[in-house]
Amino acid sequence: MGKLDGKVAVVTGGATGIGRGIAMLYAAEGCELAVLDRNGAGAEKVAAAIRQLGRRAIAVQADVGSEAEIEAAFAAIRKAFGDPDILVNNAGIVTVAHLETMPTAQFDDMIRINLKSVFLCTRAVLPGMRRKRYGRIVNISSQLAYKGGEGMAHYAAAKAGILGITRSLAYEVTADNIAVNAICPGPIDTDMKLPPEWASKKQSELVIGRQGKVEEIAPTALLLACEEAAFYVGATFHPNGGDIMV
Repeated sequence: MGKLDGKVAVVTGGATGIGRGIAMLYAAEGCELAVLDRNGAGAEKVAAAIRQLGRRAIAVQADVGSEAEIEAAFAAIRKAFGDPDILVNNAGIVTVAHLETMPTAQFDDMIRINLKSVFLCTRAVLPGMRRKRYGRIVNISSQLAYKGGEGMAHYAAAKAGILGITRSLAYEVTADNIAVNAICPGPIDTDMKLPPEWASKKQSELVIGRQGKVEEIAPTALLLACEEAAFYVGATFHPNGGDIMV
């Protein structure tokens, strides 16, 4: 018996990195998956790996910042699986630029993909979760939501916004047995690469002395997806190697 037997999850940004790690762990625990990513080929590769585990899985290509594409994506997911039980809002981008010289388009793109996507995807799953009186929403933020970082004002703002959504939504949906929580990972070794000088400086600040691994984040997402997570309400978890201790 897996911890997620009989459940259906949507993982955004599921083609690579943390999203892929979460999707594969969920599948190992019995979950069926919709792997949503703008990289359709990458999403299909992950979905194929999940199917090899004996779980149902589909790949859904969509721009998470597009209302029309998200509406179409979740219509396809509901057609394949019915209403999802779990949503992991993981999709995101990272860029570095000082605020004074940052183009407006760069700021807008960060907010659209990293923050607006959480609003769009969450809004898409809530009616079904309310009907079932069950749901688990796991939002991937960042430790930079708390401490900021040079050249990361736009990223930190988006990730802090995710925490605001998490806490506010918890007031709205907890009575319907929908648990909404967030994870704030520290620097993780994934395909999403920062400039080497920025990454080196950040690693030197970590008490643990190294970047984290995807395998060190996914178990937290599993905990928050389980039925036993009901008493976690608007909570934030901090697997960050000591970058910030909360």
